[in-house]
Order: sequence, then C-alpha cells, then structure tokens
Amino acid sequence: MPGVLFSVIIPSYNRVDEIVELLQSLESQTFEHQHFEVLVVDDGSTDQTGDRVTQLQDTLSFQIRFFQREHAGPGAARNFGMSQAVGEYFLFIDSDCIADRNWLQAISFAIASEKPDAFGGPDSVLPDFSPIQKAIDYAMTSFMTTGGMRGHSRTKLARFYPRSFNMGIHRRIYEKLGGMNNLRHGQDLELSRRIVASGAKVSYMPDAVVYHKRRTSLRKFFRQIFNWGVARINLTKLDRAILEPLHFMPAAGVVGFLLVSCLAPFSNLLFRVWLVGLTVVGGLMIFIVVDALRRYHDVKAGLLAPVVAVIQIFGYGLGFTAAFIWRMVLGRPEFTGFVKKYYQ
Repeated sequence: MPGVLFSVIIPSYNRVDEIVELLQSLESQTFEHQHFEVLVVDDGSTDQTGDRVTQLQDTLSFQIRFFQREHAGPGAARNFGMSQAVGEYFLFIDSDCIADRNWLQAISFAIASEKPDAFGGPDSVLPDFSPIQKAIDYAMTSFMTTGGMRGHSRTKLARFYPRSFNMGIHRRIYEKLGGMNNLRHGQDLELSRRIVASGAKVSYMPDAVVYHKRRTSLRKFFRQIFNWGVARINLTKLDRAILEPLHFMPAAGVVGFLLVSCLAPFSNLLFRVWLVGLTVVGGLMIFIVVDALRRYHDVKAGLLAPVVAVIQIFGYGLGFTAAFIWRMVLGRPEFTGFVKKYYQ
C-alpha cells in the first residue's frame, strides 16, 4: 500500500473488549487514516476476538488486517506482524491501551523534526479508569517509584528504553537487527537494548500518549511485577548492559527489610534501625497519598497508591532476588516466574 507511513501492530490474547476499544481510539485519530494500517495479530485467543475484529473491519475507515495464530507469546505475535507490515515505521501498542486521539500525529511531528531510528512515548490513565488502575498508574509512572527509569520524568535515573505498550522502530532497524526474542517477558526491552547498542538514534516522545489499563487486581499486579523482576535477570544473561546498579535497589530494600525485621527482636540497635525505617516509610506513604490525590482527584486511588507502591517494590524485589539466586548464584537455566493462569 503506497503512502503508508505507520504499521500499527497489536498482539492480542483474550482481550476482546479491550481490543475493540483500542480500535475505536485509532478510528478517532487526527492523523490521516490513509497513511496508517493496523495489524491485529491474535495469539490463540479462545474468546470472540476474531469475530469482533472481523465485524469491525467494514466499519473502520483505516486499513485493518487480522491474523490468527497458535499461542506463542506476544514477542512472536509482534514478529509476525512486522513480517507482514508495509509501513515505513512499525508501531507497537498493547491491547489493553487506548491511543490518545493525537497519538499518531504527535509521532509524525516528532519524526519530522528528530528523524529517530526508534522511539517510545509515555502511558497514562483516563478519568473514568478505576481507582486501582489509577493507583497502578501512579506506581508505574511516579518519580517516587519507577517514573525516573521509564521516561516519565525529565530527570531519568536510568537509560530510557522504549517499551512495547508505546514503541516504534523504523523498518530498516527490523531489517538490520531482526525482531524480538522468545523470552516470555522482556522481549521489548531486549530489542530496545540491541537498538541502543547498535548506535541507532532513540527518541522519547512525551506528547505521544497512550492510556494504559494495566492489571485490574492487586494479585494480578503482583504476579506481573514479580515476573518483571525475573525478566531483568533473564535478560541480563543475554546482555550484561541491561542490568544497571539502580535495578538492585528494590531487591536490596526487600531483603534488608526482611532481615532487619527478623533480627530486630534480638538486637536493640537493629530494633531502633527498624523503627527508624518504619518511620521513614510511613512518611513516604503519606507523601504518596497526598501526591496521588493531587494527581487524580480520586480519594480511593490516593489511598490505594501506597499499597500498590509497596506491592510493586516487594513484587519486583522478590522476583529479582529469586531469579538472581537461581541463575547467577546457582547457575541454573531460565527462571520462569508465574506461568499458569498468568492472564487470568
């Protein structure tokens, strides 16, 4: 298809309601519809994804192609999408996201001025998202937690790597470096690391926003974050540069807290350290409540934010520590984390 600038690639697995909402948000784009295509790659869904997308094909004003494959994971789905794409740039967006109406236009403007080889943008929430989704958004985007590592702050604590919920690459990058690997988690980070290592120009596009629904329960969020901690170690076995000193902090905090908590009853010094630590943490929790209330104007989201922040730190720290011991200390093969019913 001549004139197609963007190929928007969406992997989907049992997300029929969300994929419909995402496609509707793409229909609302201010960017010219004839200059982008959408490829929905269904990863073996057992719901009505195929029927609903097929129904929508005749009602949407942009070109949409639907592919149904056996379940092989999101990395394989994105790779297949890239192999079928015709656009100059491949854009990735997760099926649990909604694109801001200016998403493609903002990317187009930034490409014209910066001419990057790869890029990424931020994720946020909409006012009608649930309190727990807002609280999770706070944990994932605030500088108090991981915002300084994931591009949500002007002051970055670690190198910015585009992530697949809102990421783009030029076709030549795919042709030069290939697609994503077959890791269960972290395929996008591994590809981003290869892109950076190749010397390609990587840009952060703050105006190219998507709204991310994320997990909808604390249990699902813990499992996801635990697996991300595991993924960091699995990725490190492929490329040592992926692991930065900052990534040890959640694990160090969790292990330190557990050790001091266990030993505090037997030592006055450790007991005082434990009390000071609890006081500092309590102060941080109050700050998070106030900051989340200011950001979302939602009392429930504000009260949930410190709970989610603690789950995030403990989940990531425990996953990181377990995988580090398993792989780095014991020299065992890939650690998988939560696998069974992970998406349920």
